[in-house]
Amino acid sequence: MDDSGQHDLTRLLHQWGTGDAKALEELVELVYPELRRIASRYLQGRQGQTLQSTALVHEAYLRLAGRQDFHWKDRAHFYAVAARIIRGILVDHYRAQRAAKRGGEAERVTLEESSLAPAPASDPVDLLDLDAALHELEQLDPQQARIVELRYLAGLSIEETAHVAGVSPATVKRDWLVAKAWIRRRLSGGPPQAGGGS
Repeated sequence: MDDSGQHDLTRLLHQWGTGDAKALEELVELVYPELRRIASRYLQGRQGQTLQSTALVHEAYLRLAGRQDFHWKDRAHFYAVAARIIRGILVDHYRAQRAAKRGGEAERVTLEESSLAPAPASDPVDLLDLDAALHELEQLDPQQARIVELRYLAGLSIEETAHVAGVSPATVKRDWLVAKAWIRRRLSGGPPQAGGGS
């Protein structure tokens, strides 16, 4: 999205947040491709998937539309919230599938080499394990968990993450490295330790 598109998005978010329902229609058209990208990132490498990115984006849209009175800061803030909503939808979906299978095999995702994977991409990670690790990190170091959410899940840049989190880019880089190492350790069965501090 170019600078004018980012400016339009921020303007539409503010209009929507003040009750302009028409702004939501324009907003959806503008953000749909990016929401599809976030959804596809979550679904990447999942075998036998029963939830398609289009359905995931539609459900995320419905949940986002229910937040009309939410105070949106800007584009990065919107995508960070959208990523968290998409993650929640997927976790709920996988839990329901697991319950329907009565304890059947867990849904697994293949994470990119540059992501949080504790092993090569050929060794998939259980999404519920990843979600649990992120919740645990959030209890130990909320800032590091937020940075993981913004960098990995929403796909924001170092600078965008720093802006949304209200910290310096140097802090984002440091916390991102520490948090990735902590999550890798947890997903590979390592002992629980503090996230490393902020």
